[in-house]
Amino acid sequence: MMAVETQAQYTTSYMMSEEHQYMSPEDEWDRDLLLDPAWEKQQRKTFTAWCNSHLRKAGTQIENIEEDFRNGLKLMLLLEVISGERLPKPDKGKMRFHKIANVNKALDFICSKGVKLVSIGAEEIVDGNVKMTLGMIWTIILRFAIQDISVEETSAKEGLLLWCQRKTAPYRNVNVQNFHISWKDGLALCALIHRHRPDLIDYSKLRKDDPIGNLNAAFEVAEKYLDIPKMLDAEDIVNTPKPDEKAIMTYVSCFYHAFAGAEQAETAANRICKVLAVNQENEKLMEEYEKLASELLEWIRKTIPWLENRVAEQHMRAMQQKLEDFRDYRRVHKPPRVQEKCQLEINFNTLQTKLRLSNRPAFMPSEGKMVSDIANAWKGLEQVEKGYEEWLLTEIRRLERLDHLAEKFKQKCSLHQAWTAGKEDLLSMKDYESASLMEIRALMRKHEAFESDLAAHQDRVEQIAAIAQELNELDYHDAASINTCCQGICDQWDTLGTLTQKRRDSLERVEKLWETIDQLYLEFAKRAAPFNNWMDGAMEDLQDMFIVHSIEEIQSLITAHDQFKATLPEADKERIATLGIQNEILKIAQTYGIKLSGVNPYTNLSAQDITNKWDAVKHLVPLRDQMLQEEVARQQSNERLRRQFAAQANIIGPWIQTKMEEIGHVSVDIAGSLEEQMNSLKQYEQSIINYKSNIDKLEGDHQLSQESLIFDNKHTNYTMEHIRVGWEQLLTTIARTINEVENQILTRDAKGISQEQLNEFRASFNHFDRKRHDGSRRLPCLSHLHGLRSGEWPSGEVEFARIMTLVDSNNTGVVTFQAFIDFMTRETAETDTADQVMASFKILASDKPYITVEELRRELPPEQAEYCISRMTRYVGADSSPGALDYISFSSALYGESDL
Repeated sequence: MMAVETQAQYTTSYMMSEEHQYMSPEDEWDRDLLLDPAWEKQQRKTFTAWCNSHLRKAGTQIENIEEDFRNGLKLMLLLEVISGERLPKPDKGKMRFHKIANVNKALDFICSKGVKLVSIGAEEIVDGNVKMTLGMIWTIILRFAIQDISVEETSAKEGLLLWCQRKTAPYRNVNVQNFHISWKDGLALCALIHRHRPDLIDYSKLRKDDPIGNLNAAFEVAEKYLDIPKMLDAEDIVNTPKPDEKAIMTYVSCFYHAFAGAEQAETAANRICKVLAVNQENEKLMEEYEKLASELLEWIRKTIPWLENRVAEQHMRAMQQKLEDFRDYRRVHKPPRVQEKCQLEINFNTLQTKLRLSNRPAFMPSEGKMVSDIANAWKGLEQVEKGYEEWLLTEIRRLERLDHLAEKFKQKCSLHQAWTAGKEDLLSMKDYESASLMEIRALMRKHEAFESDLAAHQDRVEQIAAIAQELNELDYHDAASINTCCQGICDQWDTLGTLTQKRRDSLERVEKLWETIDQLYLEFAKRAAPFNNWMDGAMEDLQDMFIVHSIEEIQSLITAHDQFKATLPEADKERIATLGIQNEILKIAQTYGIKLSGVNPYTNLSAQDITNKWDAVKHLVPLRDQMLQEEVARQQSNERLRRQFAAQANIIGPWIQTKMEEIGHVSVDIAGSLEEQMNSLKQYEQSIINYKSNIDKLEGDHQLSQESLIFDNKHTNYTMEHIRVGWEQLLTTIARTINEVENQILTRDAKGISQEQLNEFRASFNHFDRKRHDGSRRLPCLSHLHGLRSGEWPSGEVEFARIMTLVDSNNTGVVTFQAFIDFMTRETAETDTADQVMASFKILASDKPYITVEELRRELPPEQAEYCISRMTRYVGADSSPGALDYISFSSALYGESDL
């Protein structure tokens, strides 16, 4: 029995045990103060009755407590009766010094029992000092009636109070919190009697508003049937605001000793309650695991089809909405499920540890709900998720390219259709049949210029066909209209080629009949046509749309534009030279008085056309400059976003890796206790939680990059996916590591392992926990350690196989530190067994092979009693009685054993 400090206060005295303090020094009484009259009256009656209950065994009693102990004779007799020991022979004289000597002999005997008396002298007892006499009697009561009371891990006053609370807990209107006002209504005393002797009191007929009747009923029953003398007056207790605590304790202690024989049943009930409480908690954890696993698997089952839906949209806005929905899934819907998955693994490990420590069978989840099943489902989800994201980005790039090509196709078609307008009618004309020689020559040269122009436009037609083909290859949603338009242009182009060739043939047939036309007109036409084509091409290039993804690409366009601008001076010279020919024609006509028709017979181009197009080219050049500079600014902004993202990612990525390594070091460090490791891991966990804002900021930068259609970054090797995966692994690792340390603490506390033993186990585990060249564990190390621990060498492959079935039951090839500790300490574990629970039930059942519902409800708390009743099967033995329950099969089922 453990020694527990017990205090007993009294107004006038205190005592100190050699090893246990019963009263604090500051509680020492003031000799000049008086007892409360009501308390003194209660103590006189109670202490007198208590002394007489023992003195009557010697055939005597006392009438006046302060007078009858003055000569020391009855005091010595009282001590001999309650201790069972002989005191020294008393002095027979009647002188004062004889009385003092006898009292001293009694006080010396009290001191020999480990009680230190302070301020209590023999002279004061001999003089009849009431306060000192009552204090001395209270000291004797504490030492011989209360000190040895022990309930669970409490003793003396606290033990007696706990015993009263446990015994009266099931009774209505009873709430024992102290040894004074909790007993005023008498129900607590009646409940104690009814709990042990229900045949003596009908508790259902008692009323809380009749305290005197309740108290007197308890006093009479106790005196008549329990041999406990009446030590209190009901009126004194009821009429006193706060009854004397010592008087109540003295009287209640008599009930404890009277019912001491029931303690064995109470101990058995406590054992059963403990076992049932553990079983109930484990069942609750199992139900929570099944529920959480079902919800998580159902969420994965519903999410995967959504991620597997790869139906492409026809418009960029719809695809961007899909991308935004995917971002919401990543930011809002997935993180809570990551936490649930981690918590599920933690709950599973904790449950298995508790089952192992309580000697229960391991928990086997429902089919398809194992941790490995959930991990496989989660892995499948992440694979589908990765493929979905890649598909989204690919589709967005495709649609972006399609929109660009479609716009470019429309622009080139518009330019081509503007150029070909009226060309078929022109080529089909028969004007050469009635033309003059000069006009025929002019028509011939004009046709040559047209052929030159036609050849120049061949590239545009090929570009239109190439763009249409690419749009078809990229599955453009309006490919039908594109194909129709392209086919029309190609057919028209073939028609133009045929008509051109026919017109040339016709002109060549009549060319020999006519004279050479004016060389100046011809030279103008020849120089004007290519220059005009060059200006058309320049205007087309200056208005050409572009799409770039880097500063280098836009710089390449700027360089090409600068090169184009560098050719403008030469082009201007060509323009001046061409216009000079027209000026020369006008000069000759003016000089020789030639009347011109105002139209160059060899070309439709005029000097004004050249001038207008040249002005248009010069107008488009600064507009092109502005467009390129705006694109430079956009690409520079994108580059800043790349660098901003890379700067953070290059810090966060190594930080996550460093934290993973630090957590790994903490988990194998043996420098401190498990609590210190737990505190260190909690600090790491808090620092990781505090670091979450950096991840969120990086997510924001990543979102800005995606909104700007930035899909590559040469400044970092880390992608947002890498950071997310690393962050999730870090959260999972710290949670698992904390759970492992918690389980080690549970194992240590349950099996009584010291910190030095844990450090020794950790050092041994770290020594043998090495990797071979092929990455496998050195599993034979456990067999070697077992041999060292038991003083024997390993007994070959059979012994090694037996050990491995204990530490690696799943045959994974890896031995955890938790399994290592369980193996090293398995023979020292002190856990309840099915036989012990059966024996406890047998005590409650009074050695019967069955137990009744009434016995369960009387001996166990309500919750545990109903738990047993709902799960026990009906007893079917020959000696069965109505309501008999089979506690033997129930005890076996608690530990996963078959019926004996």
